[in-house]
Amino acid sequence: MKILLLTQWFEPEPTFKGLLFAQELRRQGHEVEILTGFPNYPGGKVYDGYKILPYQKEVLDGFTIHRAPLYPSHDSSAIKRILNYLSFSVSSTIIGLLKVRSVDVIYSYHPPLTTSISAALLGIFKRTPFVIDVQDLWPDTLAATGMLNNKKALKIISLVCKFVYKRASKIVVLSPGFKKRLVSRGVPDSKIEVIYNWCNEPALNNYEKCKVSLPSNGKLNLVFAGNLGLAQGVPAILDAAEILMKKEIDVNVVFVGDGVAKKDAIQISQDKKLTNTFFLPRVPMNQVGSLLNDADMLLVHLNDEELFRITIPSRTQANLAIGKPIIMGVSGDAADLIEQSEAGVTCKPNNPESLANAINSVVCKSPLELEKMKKNAKHFYYEELSLKKGVERFISVFKEVL
Repeated sequence: MKILLLTQWFEPEPTFKGLLFAQELRRQGHEVEILTGFPNYPGGKVYDGYKILPYQKEVLDGFTIHRAPLYPSHDSSAIKRILNYLSFSVSSTIIGLLKVRSVDVIYSYHPPLTTSISAALLGIFKRTPFVIDVQDLWPDTLAATGMLNNKKALKIISLVCKFVYKRASKIVVLSPGFKKRLVSRGVPDSKIEVIYNWCNEPALNNYEKCKVSLPSNGKLNLVFAGNLGLAQGVPAILDAAEILMKKEIDVNVVFVGDGVAKKDAIQISQDKKLTNTFFLPRVPMNQVGSLLNDADMLLVHLNDEELFRITIPSRTQANLAIGKPIIMGVSGDAADLIEQSEAGVTCKPNNPESLANAINSVVCKSPLELEKMKKNAKHFYYEELSLKKGVERFISVFKEVL
């Protein structure tokens, strides 16, 4: 089977379904070409060694990559972001028609929605089925994050989504909640397939020793690794840490990463005189596995918002794969995964008392119970969420639309 991966972001940019996805598709016996933009994400500046050209063809690890021009930007300006998305949509459609050979199926990574518009047009002109991988629910996310508040614009985006979903041969979503949301909008249930995301297994398993280390004060280390943004509900985690400290429960709450909420979090920690809270810098991807392996427990936490109840935070898969007890402070689909896997405990998001109780419940478990949680986590990941399993399911979807 010949597959075209249509994605606005690809290596050397940090991307989720990029080279790793292509390599596994090839390993399972399929030919892959990539249609993407010139690397500029996340900084909005073209990478060294590249410049925007009308077209560029390159080969990476044996894969043919077609690069289409775009307006490089990824700042807070909605107009510039729209130009970035639309320019790639137009150019990728043209390059796809002129330069990409005949393929059996087109795969489109969404977001942004504009990439799926290109996939729909290529599908029509080339008479080729296309599959959309919906990782973000537009226009819901745009409105919820404040990126776009214009009601007319949101309405237009909603209509474009309906067009793309109608034209798609199949739609892949990352959670059952996403599927329910699309079904409620009139998308046929039979058209939607749930395929959970995987993690970067090579980076997680073949890691370098981390240059920063966890506290070694005799207490258990609960690690929260990733972005410290407004959505993560960091103040509630700090309140839970205060409860643990006052109850003299021997747990360090360790934040690893950066983000807009980090500065305030450090100040809150100092104001509360939290002796059990630590802040470490962002760790390179090739060292994350080292740090997670050294942890005793891992925490995932988001605010209690409707959109978060139907998503699976990306760190969930990495935490399961590493094989550590997980505290899941996210309602809905993410909590269901942890309960299904029996790899940890769940708690109410943005509820310090509930979080503190969940942490303490893991602390109080016997070594045998903790070991079972660790085994359950790894087993569930590699049987249900791994790269190999996920790609096998994608291949089944691709074959179904031929």
